[in-house]
Amino acid sequence: MSQNYLICLVTVLIGMQTAATPAADWPQILGENRDGIANGEILLPEWPSSGPEEIWQCDVGQGFAGVAVKADVAYLFHRKDDQEIVEARKAATGEEIWSSAADCHYRGGISADTGPRCVPLVTKDRVIVFGVDGTLRCLDAATGRQMWMRDTWQDFRAPEGYFGAGSSPVVFKDRVIVNVGGRDNAAVVAFSIADGKTIWQSFSDTASYSSPIIAEIDGNLHAIVVTRLNTVSLNPEDGSVRFKFPFGMRGPTVNGATPVVMGDQLFVTSSYRVGSVWARVSDGGTENVASGEDLLASQFATPVKYKTFLFAVDGRQDSGSGTVKCIDPAGQKVLWEKGGFDYGTLVRVNDDLLFLTCEGALIRFAADSEKYRELHRSTVLKPTPQGYRLPAISNGRLFIRDDTVLKCLRIGEEI
Repeated sequence: MSQNYLICLVTVLIGMQTAATPAADWPQILGENRDGIANGEILLPEWPSSGPEEIWQCDVGQGFAGVAVKADVAYLFHRKDDQEIVEARKAATGEEIWSSAADCHYRGGISADTGPRCVPLVTKDRVIVFGVDGTLRCLDAATGRQMWMRDTWQDFRAPEGYFGAGSSPVVFKDRVIVNVGGRDNAAVVAFSIADGKTIWQSFSDTASYSSPIIAEIDGNLHAIVVTRLNTVSLNPEDGSVRFKFPFGMRGPTVNGATPVVMGDQLFVTSSYRVGSVWARVSDGGTENVASGEDLLASQFATPVKYKTFLFAVDGRQDSGSGTVKCIDPAGQKVLWEKGGFDYGTLVRVNDDLLFLTCEGALIRFAADSEKYRELHRSTVLKPTPQGYRLPAISNGRLFIRDDTVLKCLRIGEEI
């Protein structure tokens, strides 16, 4: 076999491998692994001073839900009039592929916004949405046809809470696990993706606005859910309780940040004088290593991992202020902090953090544990005092929205 032939063969194989590499997906809240990390993405070295290039935009209705992206399709979940609408759009152009609407009668509580709060959950061939009124719907990803629907508030006698339903479901194997907050041992419920039937229900507490995660710790699978007043781990196979500990505060408070797992350690945080808990997980349950408000007390924003550190936003949206921090949870140390920001959310791309604030600023800073190093700042959205919306990143594109518009911005290289 000649050397030239080998070179050609290798070139062809590399080309085939590159062509088969799919675009990076953001198929659920906080990305592929629910940790706010955009795997496989490569940011452009610099953005224009006015902000990243806008690729497309479209009008949106009410709701706090960010988009999900899978296989170059963006899924938008919002409300217009008395209908909650799921739209599938081409991620590259914004062109609508299909739309699916369902009646919604939620009238609102503390917030004037009456749209959905939960990010869509996209599997290989299904789109699952959890509406503000507790309606769980499963749609065919190709056509938008509704496969099944469950009224969780009615079926499990769940109270609507301060802002309606707002905990984005998670999928495990053939089931979707939901922080329902129902009565009669139905705080967390697993539904069959195939037909929506109840597989198991477990625990007793009302719901939170924190979204559950699936984690493997020391060989054991955990569905970790922050409910209204507890952090609980359930065996996702049968719903049995692996561990639980109190977390939360009675009164006009909410738990909103998603749990973070680092090795065999678990980190949860909330505001309202709750603070954070850093716990070690073992077969025997959990050991509360440290807790309190000094390290972090974040209302909704989920901390983002980098090596052994966490980058986080301390504070509350309703107070209008936020402090960016780099913390060492194991050592219980604040490595640095930078104040003077509006509240917002963080996502990470390799060695950079992107901070989208509720005032519409997009800030890029280095994942540096020694000091705050800002790399870019621009205004990309109008201020949204009523809405806290999570961004999505896929194939070099950033998807962001406010009260009236969804924008797609070019922030990185196409994959």
